[in-house]
This record gives sequence, structure tokens and C-alpha cells, in this order.
Amino acid sequence: MSRFLKPSRLAARLNGAVGWLARRGISLAGSADLSVRGRKSGEWRRVPVNPMTYGNGRYLVSARGNSAWVRNLRAAGGGELRLGRRVRPFTAVELPPAETPELLRAYLERWGWEVKAYFGEVTATSTDDELRAAALRHPVFHITEA
Repeated sequence: MSRFLKPSRLAARLNGAVGWLARRGISLAGSADLSVRGRKSGEWRRVPVNPMTYGNGRYLVSARGNSAWVRNLRAAGGGELRLGRRVRPFTAVELPPAETPELLRAYLERWGWEVKAYFGEVTATSTDDELRAAALRHPVFHITEA
């Protein structure tokens, strides 16, 4: 299991602002507000994420590793993505790390500037082997609208 990389105070405040904007219909660089039920409390938890379309599918990548939303999504099997008044319920299936190198490459091509601190030396131009190694630390979920 990968560890969770806690955001700095500034990053936490920026995340709060990005989530607030997404709930009001303003997406920054493709962001949306993820809601998933807590695995212990059952209460809805929210966090801004960057849902990614790749090929014919939609995906969520955890740049920060085994975060609370990842553990909650594993337990719940789905959640909701919100952008303004549009709420999209979805189901989620975690992909095995061996299947995610191309998805991580696409994610880093789009948001590498935003998440590079969490991926270390791994970039969109890294080899498939390097991306496979990084996949152990960055869970990827295939999401399907419910």
C-alpha cells in the first residue's frame, strides 16, 4: 500500500477554493468536486479531483497516494462528481497497477504541472517501467456513470 502525501497548508487552502468553485460550476483545469461516503462514518466527504477522459473511459487518479478519498472509494464502490448543479453518480473499479502506465502518462501530460511534487522524478516522458513502479503509489479508478 502506498502512503498518503499530506498537502501543505497552502495546498489544503487551494484545494478548498477549487472545491468551492467546482460546487458553483467553475472548473479549474478540468476539476470537479468528488463526494464519497466515509468508510467509518457513512457521512459524505468532499475533495476536488481531476477526472480524466482517456479513450472511451473516465478515470480518477490519486496524485497523493493512498488518501482518505481513495480508501473511502474502495469501500463505497462509487460516489458523485459535482460541477455546479450537475451531479453525476458513478461506480468505481480500481485498476491493477500493471494496467495503468498509459493512464498515468496521460494524467501527467495534462496535470503534471500541478502534481509533479507527488510523482517525484516520474513524468509523462518516463518509461513504461518507471510508470508501472509509480502506479504502486498512485491508485487509478475506472469510473462509470450510474
